[in-house]
Amino acid sequence: MASPAAPAGETTARGGPLAGITVLDLSAFIAGPYGCTLLGDLGADVIKIEPPAGDTVRQYPSTLKKENRAFLGLNRNKRGIVLDLKRPEAYEVLLRLVRIADVLVHNFRPAVPARLRIDYPTLRAVNPRLIYCAITGFGNRGPLRQRPGYDQLLQAATGICALQGKTPDEPEIVWGSVVDYYTSSMLAYAVSAALFHRERTGEGQELGVSLLQSAMTMQSARIVWAEGEPAAIDRDFKSMGTTGIYPTAEGHLYLTTTAPHFWEAFCNGVGLPELARDPRYDTVRKRAEHAAELIPKIRTALRAKSAKEWEERLGDSVPCAAVRRTEDLFDDPQVLAEGLVAEFAHPAVGSYRGLSQPVAFGVSKCPPPLAAPTFGQHTRGLLMGLGYSKSQIDKLIAGGAAGAPSSESEIT
Repeated sequence: MASPAAPAGETTARGGPLAGITVLDLSAFIAGPYGCTLLGDLGADVIKIEPPAGDTVRQYPSTLKKENRAFLGLNRNKRGIVLDLKRPEAYEVLLRLVRIADVLVHNFRPAVPARLRIDYPTLRAVNPRLIYCAITGFGNRGPLRQRPGYDQLLQAATGICALQGKTPDEPEIVWGSVVDYYTSSMLAYAVSAALFHRERTGEGQELGVSLLQSAMTMQSARIVWAEGEPAAIDRDFKSMGTTGIYPTAEGHLYLTTTAPHFWEAFCNGVGLPELARDPRYDTVRKRAEHAAELIPKIRTALRAKSAKEWEERLGDSVPCAAVRRTEDLFDDPQVLAEGLVAEFAHPAVGSYRGLSQPVAFGVSKCPPPLAAPTFGQHTRGLLMGLGYSKSQIDKLIAGGAAGAPSSESEIT
């Protein structure tokens, strides 16, 4: 059964290693928003600041009618406010938030922040202790610094697609926004380190995190070019050989037999003990060289049982897993035992289950997660907390500087 999430309005003093830290999230799409979500997982009070058009992800196709599935998954643990930063009144609201914030994150292209007066020198003058993190596609220097960056664009630009393809002439995308999500982790890593530095020195600072940096970092095992080597060599880092996904009597099974004891346990487990004793196959390299003769034998043996039966039989001695669908994870015993799924209450969607927390702490335990905010859900409450009166708030909303739900029942 899923663990219960925290009530949607319970956003401050939640505990966790980053309790007491306030993060302003001006970013959109995946990398920035989810990086801030990871900080929220650790207890930070994350305030998502959206423009009147909203985070672009809200407009993406979704089978949910009243909210976007991806937005829910990317933006847990946040309070939401809508501000039109092109209006002076809204900009003043932002400055009030910056004065009390510890971290600000955005993913505007390098030329945009100065135009909106949210560049680091401007905001540092307002709050010298601010940790300012800009996410870009290609970084802040070089000939491509002003270009937009997207996950799959960077996959194509950094060799990932070329190596993912079955042949050099068939490049393929790795689906799942892997560069974006890795950038999110880099963001949380960088911000946490900067907060630690500030704890020791009192200094705020500007951080730069880019999709290019992340895509390169993900391939550190490939990006090694020794002196005297030709440029075009096989740089991929794959186990090859017998590692892979195999059809079974029912479903598919992934398995890898890189270590000698894994190979021996696998061969004995599927009724091929003679392969384990054969010196032609006693190393990963040899098995890769003889893959053409080994794989048909393995495929035939695995047809005897279903993928889940093989997983049950071999799983303790051979790294293997039945191929599952995403929806199977919601009730998976291991997932539930780790507390990775929580039950959320959302004003528009109602009850839904989603990811709880990706890490566990023994002492500074992470707080229960919060549902993603509806569009402008906490605008009124946040403005009140900044010292605005009800009449001032009504004026900001009526004039378009701020946005809030029409209902007065939103959680503040």
